[in-house]
Amino acid sequence: MVKKLCCFQYFVLCSLLLAVLVSSKHQGNSANDLVDIINKNRTVQKLPQLSNSPGLGCIALQYAMECMGNCSSNNSVNCHPSEDDFTEIFAPNCGVELPTFGTISGYILGCQPKYLEPLEAFSNVLVHDKKTLSLLRNKTHTEVGVGIIKAHKHKGPYLWCILFSSSQRNTTFVLDDLGEGIKQKKGCYSGTSFPCSKAHKGKGLLSNKIWILVLLCVVFFQELLRELF
Repeated sequence: MVKKLCCFQYFVLCSLLLAVLVSSKHQGNSANDLVDIINKNRTVQKLPQLSNSPGLGCIALQYAMECMGNCSSNNSVNCHPSEDDFTEIFAPNCGVELPTFGTISGYILGCQPKYLEPLEAFSNVLVHDKKTLSLLRNKTHTEVGVGIIKAHKHKGPYLWCILFSSSQRNTTFVLDDLGEGIKQKKGCYSGTSFPCSKAHKGKGLLSNKIWILVLLCVVFFQELLRELF
């Protein structure tokens, strides 16, 4: 009886470990993580932190979506949407109230064939030279928004877009429907609690982790059976 109970407990433990691993898939929002990294960088330079604007973040996502087909072989993005695109396409697609559309004071756009964690994307793709570093530390910025998207369903490239605004904090780029705006079907953006499931890497790495855990459970279970019987 004790042996059977021990085996049962071991089986439950493995099942719980697998459940935790699967349920943790793509939790969190990498766009928010990038905003945190940006603000920490500014704090080190004794600059005021930027407000994390969901409306501006959604527009950054729209910007990235517009430029999905422009990722070059050297991971640069040559894409320049017109000013009208921001007010006539991007803002309405997000549900940004047009009277609250503020001033966009700068942008950083980057791409990479594979998914990168926020800190790596920040250092290697987005803020990697004096020009982008200077833009990041501009004293006139008051708000920031980040958008992330994967160009294709089963593969990259991945695009990151950072938009800065110099408008009055928390009064511009207001989303309608009590701040909910229009739900986006692809990618993710900062200022929200929605996970970046559709912008993250594919299932390959997660599947590998699951299989490794399964194999470990099988091996340990076999060893346990040998000891018990």
